[in-house]
Amino acid sequence: MGWAWECGHVWGCTRVNAEGLMGARAGVQGGGRGVRFGDTRVRLWEHAEAWVSPVRPAHSTPRRSGRPLGPEEALGLLEASVVHREGALLALSKPPGLPVLGHPGELSLSALLPALRRRLDLPAELHVVKAPARECSGLVLLSGCHRATEQLQRFFTTARRRGQFPATYCAVTVGVPAEAEGEIRTGLRWQQQGDTAAVVPVLSPGRYSLARKEVKSTLTRYRVLGAAGGCALLQLQPRTAFPEQLPVHLTLLLCPALGDHEHSSRVGRVLGVPFLLPPEAAPTHTQVLDEELLSRLGLSPQQLRRLPLHLHLQQLMLPQGGLLSAPLPPHFLRTLRLLGLPEHLVPVGTPAPQPAPPLSPH
Repeated sequence: MGWAWECGHVWGCTRVNAEGLMGARAGVQGGGRGVRFGDTRVRLWEHAEAWVSPVRPAHSTPRRSGRPLGPEEALGLLEASVVHREGALLALSKPPGLPVLGHPGELSLSALLPALRRRLDLPAELHVVKAPARECSGLVLLSGCHRATEQLQRFFTTARRRGQFPATYCAVTVGVPAEAEGEIRTGLRWQQQGDTAAVVPVLSPGRYSLARKEVKSTLTRYRVLGAAGGCALLQLQPRTAFPEQLPVHLTLLLCPALGDHEHSSRVGRVLGVPFLLPPEAAPTHTQVLDEELLSRLGLSPQQLRRLPLHLHLQQLMLPQGGLLSAPLPPHFLRTLRLLGLPEHLVPVGTPAPQPAPPLSPH
């Protein structure tokens, strides 16, 4: 692919030593292929059989499939999930529950990158160009060149400003949108709720709040790919980038993502009819599913809190018409089969959507 060849050669990237600051900050120790961490508190979702695989402390003994994963096992999972490698670029598909940065002492993608570079015998330190949020699965774009990283990040920013949709996600939702396709437009802002800050919608943001950047105008395009038994498979294309944008936008459709234990409480039901609750009246709690849906998923109410978020970064546009794609993870495919939703998504190479009308400049 031409874009990758340019990253590796035309952009004049130099080889750098990856043993420096990133490894020290992450707590990666030792040479060769080894990696050690302190006690970890990350839930890493991997196997379809058990849905959840909490990451275990590094000193724990190995477990069988579906049990807690340690750093070495997580590293092996990332190595096996590489979907593209060419020139200065590397793309892989991360499992849900793995943060990009993480808290001190917590297992994270960034902490694993030095050891991953050694395993793959890459010449340069890896930098994260694009990655989904902690609880999401999907494409992670990495670069071994600072200049390539900056140019790609500018490409994504410029593409959104031009009305393009460089990222495509898919989601399983509890509920089916009233319209088969459409757009979600709203303001988003951070709001303090007790001891934590939450992202909340501002349906009619004022001009001054936008100008002061207290609120950001956001837009997501969606399309229903399939529906069955009160659930749906959606394609989501965010035009803007704001933390938690997609889960919050799905609540505005009254169709929260399956496994969303943070925002789904904002959608209430009376006699089976969904309605939107204000965030301050909807404290965060484990997602509530009816008995029929629990039965179809083979879950007990006690197991529900371990259900991962079904939101997957499926495709990324790249310069010169390049396109990267990540297959659906096992837990996502299992859910599609259990719910009778289509397992074959929009094929790679589908024509890009037309630009959307302009948003507010703020």
